[in-house]
Amino acid sequence: MNQNQLDTDLIIAGGGLAGATLALAMARVVPELRVTVVETVPLAPDALPEDYQPSYDARSTALAWGSRLIFEELGLWSAVSEHATPIRHIHVSDRGHFGATRLHAQDHGQEALGYVVDNRWMGLCLMRALLDTGVEWQAPAEVTGMTPTEQGVCVNVLKDGEPLTLTGQCLVVADGGRSGLREKLGFQARTEDYGQNALIANVSTGESHQFVAYERFTDTGPMALLPHGSPKQPGNQSALVWTLSDTALHDILSLSDEQKCRKLQERFGWRLGAFTRIGECYHYPLKLSTVDEAVRPGVALVGNAAHALHPVAGQGFNLALRGLVTLVEQFRQGVDRGVAIGNLSVLGEYQRLHRQDWRQTVQFSDSLIRLFGQPLAPVTLARDAGLMGLDLVPGAKRWFARKAMGTGGRRPVLPLSANVGEARSK
Repeated sequence: MNQNQLDTDLIIAGGGLAGATLALAMARVVPELRVTVVETVPLAPDALPEDYQPSYDARSTALAWGSRLIFEELGLWSAVSEHATPIRHIHVSDRGHFGATRLHAQDHGQEALGYVVDNRWMGLCLMRALLDTGVEWQAPAEVTGMTPTEQGVCVNVLKDGEPLTLTGQCLVVADGGRSGLREKLGFQARTEDYGQNALIANVSTGESHQFVAYERFTDTGPMALLPHGSPKQPGNQSALVWTLSDTALHDILSLSDEQKCRKLQERFGWRLGAFTRIGECYHYPLKLSTVDEAVRPGVALVGNAAHALHPVAGQGFNLALRGLVTLVEQFRQGVDRGVAIGNLSVLGEYQRLHRQDWRQTVQFSDSLIRLFGQPLAPVTLARDAGLMGLDLVPGAKRWFARKAMGTGGRRPVLPLSANVGEARSK
C-alpha cells in the first residue's frame, strides 16, 4: 500500500484545545495533507450555538502574549479577542513578607501581558474555524491502540461502540495525560506529586481588578487571581487558582460560599476589597508530569500528554501551543523535502527544538514552587530580596516579563502563505 492509498495523513487523538489547534494549524500551513481528528464530541454546525453566553462558572485559561501572536497567525485572534480579558499588570507578592514586584504591559510596549479566556469560548472559536477546512472529524469516537506499518501507522478506533481502523502517516496523541492512551502506546511518564491540589473558581470582589493579575505566595501554597469578564471595562470578577493541601481542600469544600469567601479573604487579603461571591469550585491534584522521549516512528505526544505543569505561572497551555507550532513547522518542512511526516527525522527534530523550551518552562515553574514553599527564614529573606530586586534591576525584570509573556525562548513561526492569517478569519 502506498501513501496515497492511506485513509488519511495525520490522525489526531483528541479534539480539545490542543488537538483542535493542531488540526487548524495543519489546515492553514500544510493544506495538502489530510487530517482526521478522533474525538468524543461531534463537529457540526448544528452542534455549535450561534450566540455565546458567558457563564459565571466558566473555566478559563491564561493566554500569554506569545500565544496571542500564534492565534493571530492562525487567523483566530479576531474571534477569540471578543471575550478575552486583558492582563495589563501583574503583581507578585509573598504573603506576610516585604517582597513584591510588579509588571506593566506599557513598559514593554504591549497593550497586554496576556489574556484570560473561557475555555469554552476558545473551543467554539476553533470549531467554527475548522468548519471551513477539510479536516475530517470522527465522533463520538476514541483511539484505543496503534500498530506501526511500513507506510506509517494503523490506528484502532472505537466509534459508536463499533471498532474500525484508520491508516495514516502519523498519529499525534493530544487527549491529555489521563486518558491512558499514552501508556497503552508504551510511553513512560515521570510523575512527581506536589502533595497539593488546585481549587479553581470564579470570584467577585468589592473593588475592580483594574486588569491586574495577582500572584500571591503564601505559607500554604500559591494563589492567583486573574482578571475575568469584560474585555473592555475593568470589572469585579476574577478567576481564582488556589493551591491547597488534601486536608485544607476537604475543609474548604465543606464550607458554605460565605465561609469560603471569608477563608479566601484571610489568605489573599484586602487588595481587591471584600470577596462577595464564589462560584462553582473545581479541583484537581497537582503533579509535574513529563515524558523524556515524546516521539517514536509514526507517533508524537503533545500538550498534557507530553508534559503537565503546576499552574503557578500559567505556563501549561502556552507551552503546549508553542510545541504544536513547532510540530507543524517540522511537518511543513518534511512535506517540502518529500519525507513522510511520521518519519523519525521529522518527529525527532520537533522533539529537539521543543525540548529546550519545555525544560526551561518546567524549571521556571517548578523552581517557583520550591522557592516559595520554603518557610526557613534565610530562604524567605533571599526570595523577598529577589522580588524587590526584580523591580530594581531592569535586565532581571525584562527576563521575568518575557517568561510571563511567553516570549522568552525560541518563538516558532508558522510558515503561512500571504493570503492566510488574520484576514482568513474575516
